[in-house]
Amino acid sequence: MSEKSMAASAKVPAGKVTESELLKQYGCGPVQFAGTANGLYERHLIFDNVIALEKTGARERFEAIARSVRDVLSQRWISTEDTYHYVNPKRAYYLSMEFLIGRSLSNNVTNLLLNDIVKQIAVQKHIDLLSMLEQEPDAGLGNGGLGRLAACFLDSMATMQLPAMGYGLRYEYGIFKQSIRDGWQHEQPDNWLRHPDPWEVARPQDMVEVRLNCSFEICGGSLRAINGQSSSLLGIPFDRPVVGYGGKTVNTLRLWAAAAPDYFDFRRFSSGDFVGALAETLTAESVTRVLYPDDTTSMGQGLRFIQEYFLVACSLADLVRRFRSNNADWNTLPEKVAIQLNDTHPSMAVPELMRILLDEAHLGWDVAWNITQKTLAYTNHTLLPEALEKWPLVWFERLLPRLLEIILEINRRLLSDVRGQFAGDEGRVERMSIVEEGDVRKIRMANLAIAGSHSTNGVAAIHSGLLRTVTVRDFAEMFPERFNNKTNGVTPRRWLLLANPMLANTITGAIGDGWITDFSQVDKLKPLADDKGFRETFLKAKRATKVQFADWLKSTSGQTVDPDSIFDCQVKRIHEYKRQLLNALRIVTLYNQLRTNPGLDMAPRTFFFAGKAAPAYHLAKVIIKFINNLAGTIDGDPAMRGRLKVIFLPDYCVSLAERLIPASDVSNQISTAGYEASGTSNMKFMMNGALTIGTRDGATIEMAEEAGEENFFLFGLTARQVADSRSWYNPHWHYDNDAETRSALDLIFSDYFSRYEPGVFAPLRNILLNRGDYYMHLADIKSYLEADRRLCGLYADRHEWARKAILNVAGSGKFSSDRTIAEYAGEIWQVRPCPVLCPV
Repeated sequence: MSEKSMAASAKVPAGKVTESELLKQYGCGPVQFAGTANGLYERHLIFDNVIALEKTGARERFEAIARSVRDVLSQRWISTEDTYHYVNPKRAYYLSMEFLIGRSLSNNVTNLLLNDIVKQIAVQKHIDLLSMLEQEPDAGLGNGGLGRLAACFLDSMATMQLPAMGYGLRYEYGIFKQSIRDGWQHEQPDNWLRHPDPWEVARPQDMVEVRLNCSFEICGGSLRAINGQSSSLLGIPFDRPVVGYGGKTVNTLRLWAAAAPDYFDFRRFSSGDFVGALAETLTAESVTRVLYPDDTTSMGQGLRFIQEYFLVACSLADLVRRFRSNNADWNTLPEKVAIQLNDTHPSMAVPELMRILLDEAHLGWDVAWNITQKTLAYTNHTLLPEALEKWPLVWFERLLPRLLEIILEINRRLLSDVRGQFAGDEGRVERMSIVEEGDVRKIRMANLAIAGSHSTNGVAAIHSGLLRTVTVRDFAEMFPERFNNKTNGVTPRRWLLLANPMLANTITGAIGDGWITDFSQVDKLKPLADDKGFRETFLKAKRATKVQFADWLKSTSGQTVDPDSIFDCQVKRIHEYKRQLLNALRIVTLYNQLRTNPGLDMAPRTFFFAGKAAPAYHLAKVIIKFINNLAGTIDGDPAMRGRLKVIFLPDYCVSLAERLIPASDVSNQISTAGYEASGTSNMKFMMNGALTIGTRDGATIEMAEEAGEENFFLFGLTARQVADSRSWYNPHWHYDNDAETRSALDLIFSDYFSRYEPGVFAPLRNILLNRGDYYMHLADIKSYLEADRRLCGLYADRHEWARKAILNVAGSGKFSSDRTIAEYAGEIWQVRPCPVLCPV
């Protein structure tokens, strides 16, 4: 199916709810529906809590509203699943270790077109709507771009009426809650399920048993594997609704929680061994306790290994059950099921599906392998070697011996084919082998995923090209037809309509509301970039959003920012290749310029940083510490007031992004070229009218092509230049020959920003000068500052700035997740829309 025809089939009515729509969806008209919603709210408020109305608080009111909304969508949710069972279409199943869905209430209300009715109830019941919405925690189901992309994809699939389902794990604790003390990151548990989640529905009748070849016991406070003694885990599914815009389709995100078959050993419990009696339960529940175990320890890595198999085993058992309920012939599995592996984490789906087909369906190897390859597809999200997972072979041997047998046979046949096609090239054989030989033999999960699927895609044009020509070149040369690109996208419903109502209303007022479900229509804004009246309206919407953010920041943290300053943002996971340190070096240089020349004409700037460092990633934590010390030093300098301000916003999450991104003027996308697979924050900033200062990396290249490079501030080495300069690059040359760079570094290394903690930033000297500056901060700093000067010069001309910002919004149409999903559905999955039959 073409992208245009898919987009056309995805269109749904936008705007206010009409009486006919409500009659179709909920069996009542607007007045009756409002009354019904009112009644639902009061019923849940009283009977779910069993307390008097006057004693209920904000949390109870949130849960009552959320459950009322869930009641409203339930009939359509049931009808969606019934339609899929009745029509028996081909279905897409998206397997991901992360789904960063954020908060659900406001998103579901928006997609159900119920905003006016919920506001009406709030007025009638004297509910502080903003305070009530704050009662919902961000779901702790993801960490960064990978998980947020998965959430955007689910939204698009439902909006486009595609028969689809997401599978993930129901982590009890998210990544962690981040706080800042004395400039350092501190981690606290993110127990997001402390209160009952009103969106999830437990489905114990669909539980899955997962068998392992060993069991565990608690020894000295730690879990210890007992080899040769098999055990089982139970996967308990919890379903969450995924509401498509307009409420026509409500798909499902199914999350698996781990449990033990038996609660405790009563004999051991009675004899006083209370902990030992609960060992199985504690072990089982640990599997889905946390999002990312500490992978610096063998135990943490082992838990992650079990998590990945648990996700795969539960999900494949469940989707096979669905397939078998309507289909008797195993050979038709690829005609009815498309499984997308979101990165290498679910790669065990390859041997697990083979195990099902061989051991349960009793098919021959060749038939099973053909079905497996046609059913599975793999998305690669990284070029970083350390992110391409490899698991010790002995772990498969001890825990999953049958899967190891299958993997070794897959590898034997693969290498036989490689030798047949590339005779005498043993180097290629070694590189393509699924088994990495060495002191510790390992299974290369990316190689397994590519070998066992019919499609491998990257997530931006440059990333897909490097994947084919560098990272897995041998596989691309052997299987060129399997490789393709699917540039990422984000949902405009969440990131523009919901997050930025002022800009959304401005756009709708100019071109209508068709853009909500066909985001390519924002292209109609291009001629309006030269319209003085529209530029003025655009600027007013941006400033109002900045004021709103400034008010929120002051009320929640006490920090004051000037909404008339340039809001300059970098928000993402803290990592050396993402180069938050390069941004900080820019700020130190600007600070130095103002110290040297107080009369310098420089627009007031507010620099925002946000992001989390992995708990064991010490250098990333040092970078956070440096940013906070830099902020404190500048804040304490009277000469900088009203000129420069730096703020690190702790505990970055979807909800914070929904506030900050719409208010931002500048988006920093400054990764070392060739290291960012795609990026999605770059797209969110672009569709919200921020201008990008960035390198030619990831999807930023395609974004600049769509909006025009003259409307971006691009700088720095290209991916080719980075690769070509590896053998001779010397950061000391830049230190010796660039006075501004040397001055900034000398200020840092003089302990100017750490007067009471001398030497705390010595690790920064090590990475920038002593260890060769692997991510080439110093190679790009001069070019970065030049782009920054051009940016500030443009900002002085507000209408020219607005013109470029409007052209950015107008050029962002390609970066809707609807377009990306249309390509997945049409080119990889062959999944077509399946409109939901009206409930009777």
